[in-house]
Amino acid sequence: MGQNIKVPLEDIPLASNHYNGIRLSILREDLVFPEISGNKFRKLKYSVQQALEANCGPLLSFGGAYSNHIAALARAAKLSGMRSIGIIRGEELASQVLNSTLSYARAQGMDLHFVTREQYRDKEDPVFIEVLEQAHGPFYLIPEGGTSKLAVKGCEEIWQGIPDSFDMVCVPVGTGGTLAGLVAGCPKPDISIKGYSAVKGNFQTHLVQRFTNRSNFSITDTYCFGGYAKIDAELIRFINEFRRDYGVLLDPVYTAKMLYGILDEIRSGQIPENTRILALHTGGIQGIAGMNQRLKKKNLPLIETR
Repeated sequence: MGQNIKVPLEDIPLASNHYNGIRLSILREDLVFPEISGNKFRKLKYSVQQALEANCGPLLSFGGAYSNHIAALARAAKLSGMRSIGIIRGEELASQVLNSTLSYARAQGMDLHFVTREQYRDKEDPVFIEVLEQAHGPFYLIPEGGTSKLAVKGCEEIWQGIPDSFDMVCVPVGTGGTLAGLVAGCPKPDISIKGYSAVKGNFQTHLVQRFTNRSNFSITDTYCFGGYAKIDAELIRFINEFRRDYGVLLDPVYTAKMLYGILDEIRSGQIPENTRILALHTGGIQGIAGMNQRLKKKNLPLIETR
């Protein structure tokens, strides 16, 4: 978990006559540690290290039924020789067949405990945390999505793989931890950092401001497609065409929405000509199997993986 890894950087060959000389590259964070899924590796790295050094019990965190964070935490714990506990939103899931994400987490040794949505909303309440301690014993708490001071520190290291030739760096946004790390670690004040929120709203701005006083960033939710983990036939078409055209598979929850937004902004003239853009692929490919199960039930096209 603690090794620095060289991250592949791939150019996306946009037709310059259609895209005003704008150049787009993708930093393949999804290939950093595929089993722990890109930015999840960055966000968990120092927390797992601290937990190991302190010998402070199992790792415990929160997530939904299709949480990349839960899957990544389960794998990271197993690789580090630690136990893990997942507090999962949705009490009804306890009596259902586990989806691919939760099946994977359990196969890595994670103890899954399902709570009601009302209980889940109390995930930051000290009283609820105390209830969990009484039920599970002492544990090392990792916030939902992994975002913490240590996570931001890990995400600052993404800059080690980014050349200084880019004008704009783009990143998908969930809880905001990866964006906070990019802003805090940015080596040049004239680089514009843009977050594409996968959920409604740009509330993550306040989290970023907790970790840095820099202001060279912005967040848009224009391309959230209605909210977290919500997609439609248009986004599925985009994912499948992007894979066919450029050989890069995108996850439907985060990176696909960001790249859809970037290309739309380029076509509509919102991004200045000759801008050099770097987009972070933050992983999450493990969630495609579960998403395809949902799409099949809705009679929507499936995401092609090969």
